[in-house]
Amino acid sequence: MNKESIYGLTLDNLSEWLDERGYKKSRALLIWDYLYRKRVTDFSEMTELKEECRQLVADHFLIQPLSDHTLQESADGTLKFLFKLKDDNLIETVLMRHKFGLSVCVTTQVGCNMGCSFCASGLLKKLRDLTVGEIVGQIMKVQQYLDDHHPGEKVSHMVVMGIGEPFDNYENLAEAIRVLVEQKGISIPSRHITISTSGLADKLYDFADSDLNVNLAISLHAPDNELRTKLMPINRRFPIETLMQGINYYLEKTRRRITIEYIMLKDLNDSREAALQLAALIKDWGQLVNVNLIPYNPVDEHSQYQRTDHDVLLAFYDVLRKHGINCGIRLEIGSDIDAACGQLRSRRIKKI
Repeated sequence: MNKESIYGLTLDNLSEWLDERGYKKSRALLIWDYLYRKRVTDFSEMTELKEECRQLVADHFLIQPLSDHTLQESADGTLKFLFKLKDDNLIETVLMRHKFGLSVCVTTQVGCNMGCSFCASGLLKKLRDLTVGEIVGQIMKVQQYLDDHHPGEKVSHMVVMGIGEPFDNYENLAEAIRVLVEQKGISIPSRHITISTSGLADKLYDFADSDLNVNLAISLHAPDNELRTKLMPINRRFPIETLMQGINYYLEKTRRRITIEYIMLKDLNDSREAALQLAALIKDWGQLVNVNLIPYNPVDEHSQYQRTDHDVLLAFYDVLRKHGINCGIRLEIGSDIDAACGQLRSRRIKKI
């Protein structure tokens, strides 16, 4: 039997599965507690569960679908994990230390088909989507590492900004979030979770209508269609006008603030004119939008792109602020390891 991870079941799913086999909901709550509070890694450790029930679950599921492969640690405490999946594919997950808590950046796909021309994630094309259990498993692997090496520390935030396009694996991601926010489990608050999309505008409507109540970030990176299409091929399918319509629907439906992510690329999208265009594009959203200016992490395979000079970045920031746009500059962390998303995986695969 090709077993799926039990991390792929919500508490309701698990309760229903057990109920169909003659077990009460209390058994699901006990298993859930073992998985997410006690964080056991083997069903044999669920000693309060009757052997018959324990064996039934073990016969149908595995717990952790990931195994350790490589770990890089930055001087600032950032940890980049390279995990191996059951089919031997590799994915990256990053633990970041902030003043507000411990945030984990998760991956949603093996590779990426978005083809953003500046990004290391797309160097290896998408092979498949991650399952619900593989997405949840990343958080659990990092939490178990903390339990072993930093007792008492807990993952408090999650950003879905790793390898892959989250909205291209929307259903599995949504179900994983429902597992992770469950208060009887690992219990990451929904307001502490952010999904970043490159602009699959059609999924914005599903997301706005969902019960997830998590934060949204849009990777824009250019204020006009010509430049954005050069940087992000997805713009051919969903040009800025279409993307703006989806964002408008989301804002009107949820009234939740969004973040516009904007990677600063030297002599490409960092001019005063580009800043003015960007300000004009989003000014009507007022306090519901925040721009995050991101210093570029150079990628060897994309040597045509360079990091914007710091004084130019500050000038861009000043233009946005003077035009009433909420704006910040992303703090750089993990700069002494493979900083760009996908770099560690790409380099390891090339060595194999």
